Amino acid sequence: QVQLVESGGGLVQAGDSLRLSCAASGRTFSNYDMGWFRQAPGKGREFVASITTSGRSQYYTNSVKGRFTISRDNAKNTVYLQMNSLKPEDTAVYYCAADLTGKGLYDNWGQGTQVTVSS
Repeated sequence: QVQLVESGGGLVQAGDSLRLSCAASGRTFSNYDMGWFRQAPGKGREFVASITTSGRSQYYTNSVKGRFTISRDNAKNTVYLQMNSLKPEDTAVYYCAADLTGKGLYDNWGQGTQVTVSS
């Protein structure tokens, strides 16, 4: 199992930036892919971005491409989500997750951090 703790959420205005962090513990961090997901009020949880073990490859949902950047620091056991040009529709609880199997099955989740973007 992996323990994940997100931080960095908050209330910002449209156009502002935020950086979310997710600290991992419990297993060798560099051995598993990491992802960010979000859940807006009244909606299901959706994929935002993911990054492979080395950080060499990143994947994004279309709505955040060019605005969000996922990165990781394996020495610090931490994954980041840099969010620029935030929009009100980015308002959601953001979760980080670990894919321990390497099959795209995210089975370890953090508690989430709230991001609210006002217009």
